[in-house]
Amino acid sequence: MNTRNIAGQIMGKLEAFEGSKAAMDSTELLIVRGKSRQKIKPEELGSTISQILKDMEARELDMFSDETANIISIIDEQIRSQVQIQGETDIYGIYRLKESFENMNCHADYGMGLADDIAIFIVLWKDKSGIGPLFVELVVSALEG
Repeated sequence: MNTRNIAGQIMGKLEAFEGSKAAMDSTELLIVRGKSRQKIKPEELGSTISQILKDMEARELDMFSDETANIISIIDEQIRSQVQIQGETDIYGIYRLKESFENMNCHADYGMGLADDIAIFIVLWKDKSGIGPLFVELVVSALEG
């Protein structure tokens, strides 16, 4: 299965396909952003991500494992091959993501899974006020060209 098919299925499951936009699209990497129409409670963001990964038959990864750090490095290299980015790779920046959203008064959660040689990274966030949509950012990466 290719990155576009996986991204389409996930955005469909989250009811976020309509109006979604690709932030980056290459043969190896697809980054999609969208707004979900689903009303997911803040405490259910993590379990929603886990269920989507399970539905995609992806093995959910421990976000603090060496395996995940290696995958994040590969994704970073894929992004850098498309866009000039200043500075060194910071694989630990992803771990500060949730804290950054919380500092912006948002509930947030993220997770990563691996389906064969395709990495799936999902981020969900929404304003703590309860006003506004649930935002989705999805990264689907073919780890082996």
